[in-house]
Parts: sequence; structure tokens; C-alpha cells
Amino acid sequence: MTQAEKEQDNGKEKEKERDKEKEKEQQRGVKRPIAPPAIPDPLQEQIQSNFVIVIHPGSRMLRIGRATDTLPVTIPHVIARRHKQSGQPRYEDAWLLREGLNKPESNEQRQNGLKMVDQAVWSKKMSNGVRRTPVSAEQARAYNCQIRPAVLDSSSRVKWTNTTHHPLHLVGEEALYVNPSDCYNIHWPVVRGQLNVHAGPGGSLTAVLADLETIWGHVIQKQLDIPLKDLKYYRCILLVPDIYNRQHIKEVVNMLLLNMGFSAIIVHQESVCATFGSGLSSACVVDVGDQKTSLSCVEDGVSHRNSRLCLAYGGSDVTRTLFWLLQRAGFPYRDCQLSSRLDCQLLQHLKETFCHLDQDISGLQDHEFQTRFPEAPALLYQVRLGDEKLEAPMGLFYPTTFGIVGQKMTSLQYRSQGDSEDPHDEHYLLATQSKQDQSSKSAADRKAISRPGGGLDGEMSGQGGVGELSDLPRACGSGSSGGGMKGEMELGPAQGECLMGAGEVEEPLSAHLSRKTAIMSQFESKALGLDKAILHSIDCCASDETKRKMYSSILVVGGGLMFHGAQEFLLHRIMNKMPPSFRRLVDNVEVITRPKDMDPRLISWKGGAVLACLDTTQEMWIHQREWQRFGARMLRERAAFVW
Repeated sequence: MTQAEKEQDNGKEKEKERDKEKEKEQQRGVKRPIAPPAIPDPLQEQIQSNFVIVIHPGSRMLRIGRATDTLPVTIPHVIARRHKQSGQPRYEDAWLLREGLNKPESNEQRQNGLKMVDQAVWSKKMSNGVRRTPVSAEQARAYNCQIRPAVLDSSSRVKWTNTTHHPLHLVGEEALYVNPSDCYNIHWPVVRGQLNVHAGPGGSLTAVLADLETIWGHVIQKQLDIPLKDLKYYRCILLVPDIYNRQHIKEVVNMLLLNMGFSAIIVHQESVCATFGSGLSSACVVDVGDQKTSLSCVEDGVSHRNSRLCLAYGGSDVTRTLFWLLQRAGFPYRDCQLSSRLDCQLLQHLKETFCHLDQDISGLQDHEFQTRFPEAPALLYQVRLGDEKLEAPMGLFYPTTFGIVGQKMTSLQYRSQGDSEDPHDEHYLLATQSKQDQSSKSAADRKAISRPGGGLDGEMSGQGGVGELSDLPRACGSGSSGGGMKGEMELGPAQGECLMGAGEVEEPLSAHLSRKTAIMSQFESKALGLDKAILHSIDCCASDETKRKMYSSILVVGGGLMFHGAQEFLLHRIMNKMPPSFRRLVDNVEVITRPKDMDPRLISWKGGAVLACLDTTQEMWIHQREWQRFGARMLRERAAFVW
């Protein structure tokens, strides 16, 4: 018998022995332990970035694309809708015109602002140590009034959008070039970073959401080549302003998930996405857009609630100021009107081409520009300009130059008004927290009375309870969500504490709140210059260490400050106005305008694309079924910021 046969026999004998043991155990009633079946690990869905669409809706431009795209599709965020009935009056949302410009005080305020700008220009020396010689607008005017345009071509080769097939709507560039005589209304669905809800035609929330759905759906279908029926396979990342309207965001998310049919969504703030896009862990993000300028201090992916500010001016206000200055200097294109879409585009182009913040450029200089309009010849104009090119962008630092009267110029993050779909909101948390504080305080008081010499403990606990009203809001800058919710007063935002200072502990709560409200309304009616707003935002951070980080990393994004010399100009103004105590602490103040040589207008969108690729975003997705079941509560649960 071979060795292999022996081993085979031994194996059979062992099997027989095991079978006999099993029979004996069954007879004795002994149960053997049953091994639990192997439970497979829950499969984490692998998200493909090319199935994630990033949407960054701006007041003037929409940026949208797949997370894997190098650059997003960028189009004017505008729609033209055909009249439903013939003879209907034409309506068009304003572009460069806005409320508060035609008040009796507007012109006087504008002139005062220009005087301050001229004084600032004269007071700062050029790099060679010589002061600038101011140039009178009259010198340029005498030359410009004599200029007549030269005809370049009998046809401008620019045509109105063809509407002979009567499309129900037109989007982007096509909407801008709709002939004013055609039966179309022009709507910009976002104004100053918020939904453009107003009392005029197409101004209801339903109409604005329908405009957004049509514009976004058109771009996704035509430019990204994605059929709308396939959106159920795609996810969406929506960038929202740092100071947002909760009701509007809720409705937009509802529209994206239920109407357009995306399978899931992440909502994130523009400032945080800007830090992702630029590769910075901490920064004071200054987003200068076309119609609003928002500021927020971001640290490790968290926007400090106290530091958020939104200023109601931007690049379009600089464009309008340039137009007034050009008129003063005898602008040779005399038919230019702020109410004309095509003239607004021309003025925008002139601002981007001519304006600067370089004080070394001085004296009168000759420039030329072309006008190409439908049904008109192409014309070439000569124009002589002096300090107008510097004065217009300096309006961002002296906002009275814009001549806006009686409008709210500064917005802060206010407490939610409450939502029936979200019962466990800040109000609920604030109420339950105050009850807990009261019960803990009464328990501490009882202990203090029962303990000899406990009066001191009682006083201290009492002070702690009242002190929370003024101390917590500054502390919530550290990014803790609980502190942020307790910190804000019922009638106003946390920045009130920075404005009011300390020492109000003895004041009754009602008087404290009413005084705080008055101070807040006074603060919001003022137009802060960009440099002062940056200093205020950083000053609202909780600790000196955080402030030091912010001063050393001021990130400027958006297209409103893309002027030659802007980086050095802003740095100089911040260095001059910094608190003296911080000049010793901060090693170097740095203003970053083009991180990684990227276009500052695309940085926030790029940050949204980066967000789609991070593993940590897995738990932030809000799925369609969850939204249908729980609604706005999912935003409180899943949003990466305090909702």
C-alpha cells in the first residue's frame, strides 16, 4: 500500500469518527454553536465625478459644468420670455440702473464721494516719491467734444437674435440680442446674490424659479449635451451666497431634486468653495461680484458666522460711475444710455479695458474704442481720458461715489424666521437651551444657599448665565454650530456684539435687544468701503490667532476687482488701516488675487468641482427620496454649515 493510499484511508476514518460524534451529541440533545453567516460590508457607492454637475449662479453670469471639466460653461444669467398675448406691455429688468440713484441727495453725495477720491489720489505718492498732478476733466472735455467717429464698415456684422420661429424663450447671449421691438420680456433671475423677487411682471418666486429651471436646463441640454431625462443619473453641487435666504435656497433645492430630477445634491457656501479652489486652508475671502461684494473668514472649511458681510455694490456700480465720469469728460459716443442692454455691454467692456488702480499712471492719455450694433455701421471713436480711469474703481473704497441713497447697503446674517417643515430649528434650540440654563442656574443657586460661604458661587453662576448673552456670539466664530445658534440674539446677528462692545450685562434684556436693533439698522444703512469691510470682518473673528491667519491670507475672488494694480492698492490700504496692535503680531499681510494663476471669477466654481472629488463629502449628499420625505430638515442635518 502506497503512502497516498494510507493518508486517504486515515482521512476516511477521521470523517467516520466525526459523524459518530455528531450522532451521539444529537442523541444527548447537545446543540453545537452555529457560526453566524458572513455579513458583507455595506457597499459605499463610488461617485464618479463626471456624473456630478457644479452650478454657480451669479447675478450676471452663470457658471455650470461637470466636476471633471477644466473650465465651466459661462453665459449671461438672463432669459427672454415671449409675451403670451399680443399688445402686452414690454418689461425688462434693469442692468446698470438701480433703486436709490434718482433721489435729490444722489448727485450731492456723488460729488462728495469724488472729492474724497481725489483727495486720496493726491495724498498718496507715486513710486518715484512724487505726488500725482491732478488732471481737470475740463482739459479732456475740450478735446473729446470735437471728436467725430470714423466709419470702419458700413455693416457692423452684428445681428439681432432671429425670432421669426417665435421661440417661447431665449437664454444667455441670444436673450441679450433680442430686438427691443420684439414681443419679449427680459429677466435676470438673480440680483445682488439673491433671487430677483419683485412686484413687476415675472417677479414672483414661482416665476423666478421657472426662469432658473429653464436657463439651467437649456445649458445642461445644449452646452453639456446631457438630455434632461438622464439627470436622474447625475448629482448636483449648488454654490450659494454666504448670507443666504433660507426660503429661497429651500425652493431652489426643491426645484433641482423634484422638478429637474437630480438624484442627489450638496449645498455649499461660495466662500468655503473659494478656499477649496485656491488650495488654502484658511483665508478672509473677499468676493467682489457684479452687483454685491461678500466677505467671510473661512478656517478649515468653516465660514465664521460672525465675520460674514454682504455689501450691496460691485462691478456694475463701478461701470455706472465710469459712465458718469465719461459724460463729465465729454464722452464722444453721445447716444449712450444706461437703459440700453447693448450700451451696458459696451460700458462694461470699456471699464475692463481702461480702468486701473495703479497710481503711477497719470496725466491725459488717448484711447480708442469701437461700437458694433445691429442695423448700424461699425464706428471707431477716439477719446482722451485722465484720472477717470482711476477714480471709477476707487468707488469700491469710497462707496458714496456711487450716489445710492436710502438703500440698505450692508447685510449681515440674520436669524431664521422659522419654517413649518423644520420644527427643530434655531428657535427650538434657543428655547430649550435657555430652559436648560435656567434649571442649571436654579440648581446651582440651591447648592450655594445650602453650602456655607456659597454666596460667591451663586454670584459667579449668575454672572455666567447673563454673560452668555454678550460673550457667546464672539465665541461662535470658532466654528462650533452650537455656539453659533446660541450666540445670535433673536432680533439681530452676532456682529452686533462686535459693534456694541462689552459692558451691557447689567442692562435689562428688552432694552439690550432694542438698542442692539437700532445699532444694527444704523450699521446696515452705511456703505462700508472695501478695505474697512475687510478689517471689520477680520475683527469679528473669535481669537487673535484666527485674526492673524486672516490678515496673512486675504483672498480676492470674483470679477469686480480685476484691475491692474488692484493687489498692491488693496494691500497698501489695509496696512495703513490695520489696528496698531496687530501690526506687531502679523508677520506679513498678504493679498492674493490670482491663486495658482487662475481666473478669480472661476475659483469658487473650481472649489465646487474639488468638493465633488473629496471622500469627506459622502455624508453631505441629500438624496431625492430623503428630500421628498424630510424636506428642509435635511439641509439642517447634511449641510456643511449651520443652516
